[in-house]
Amino acid sequence: MQLRYSFRLYPNGPQRSALARAFGCARVVYNDALRARETARAEGAPFPKSGDLSRLLITEAKRTTERAWLGEVSAVVLQQSLRDLDTAYRNFFDGLEGKRPRMGAPRFKSGKDSRQAVRFTANARWKITAGGDLSLPKIGDVRVKWSRTLPSAPSTVTVVKDAAGRYFASFVVQRGPEEMLPEVAGQVGIDLGLSHFAVLSDGTKIESPRFLRRAEKKLKREQRRLSRKAQGSSNRMKARLKVARAHTRVADARREFHHQLSTRIIRDSQAVAVEDLAVRGLARTRLAKSVHDAGWSAFVAMLEYKAARYGRTFVRIGRFEPTSQVCCVCGVKDGPKPLHVRVWECGACGAVLDRDINAAVNVAKAAGLAVSACRAQVRPGLVPAQREEAGTHRDGHTTVVGIPGV
Repeated sequence: MQLRYSFRLYPNGPQRSALARAFGCARVVYNDALRARETARAEGAPFPKSGDLSRLLITEAKRTTERAWLGEVSAVVLQQSLRDLDTAYRNFFDGLEGKRPRMGAPRFKSGKDSRQAVRFTANARWKITAGGDLSLPKIGDVRVKWSRTLPSAPSTVTVVKDAAGRYFASFVVQRGPEEMLPEVAGQVGIDLGLSHFAVLSDGTKIESPRFLRRAEKKLKREQRRLSRKAQGSSNRMKARLKVARAHTRVADARREFHHQLSTRIIRDSQAVAVEDLAVRGLARTRLAKSVHDAGWSAFVAMLEYKAARYGRTFVRIGRFEPTSQVCCVCGVKDGPKPLHVRVWECGACGAVLDRDINAAVNVAKAAGLAVSACRAQVRPGLVPAQREEAGTHRDGHTTVVGIPGV
């Protein structure tokens, strides 16, 4: 499988200027190609091919006065920009045909976009120098902070500038089956939520870090300062960077939490089952901010690719499975319950069930995993004695012992 490794870049002043030119030229070629295809569509003309666009918008455009500055950057960057447009159109048409989730038609890029990127393939003759720098054509040797070694020779490198003004080098490498982890006996179902980020079928509860909620006060302060700055001023640009960096710290902390938790689950479990949540629908409710703060989709995507990478089984069950309504002990469907009901008693077998743990066990069972109900940390409720039985029974409520979060 192909994996992507990202490392922080630290370009100097001239290199940042050269990268800005590369970003701008790639964006102009992309927009010119999109405009040419949209014009052809409006006029009913044939769809322009990539080869024709490359000759017209790159080779011949360099000879004109208006586009002569395209020659200041690597031609590979411009070619890859046309390939990105082809990919955008292909994804759009595949969505219309039902081959993938629907997405919008390609749109024009702006210089004010929060993310700028250019890609270099092997044809660009980029290399990693003996001193550990990244040598890019017409840019120079850029300093890289290597956090780990690349497992194999990369095929491409993408230079990315994010909204906070940071630069990254993203390498694509090919990995073989040598990363398969030894088999383990554990199988786990995961119930994702808001009060607890994840509840496992073995009773483990992971508290929700709520990174965005914790940083909300600082974010509001920085955004208020940004709103007071004059449009187009340098002070407004500085304030915008502060807001972007505050959001970046939240996103980085959330991503690190997802990586650590998903790696631990994949390492300790041979099979993992999760529920396919309707995140888009939940994001339109009053819980939208908390849903986005949790980042369920990113976490599930990490579980999926790490399971494929390390030889684990990953199962995604349907979102309409009544995991919170079925007793994991006897299998009787007890009906829907309000969200404030966290512990309930099964009317058929009398088992006292923790709502989240019960749902996690049902997720595992719906995926066909061999998870026993006893691992859900449930216990039978107090069943009244029959009239013909002798003895006394204490009158009172059952006690539910909470499981400490991890």
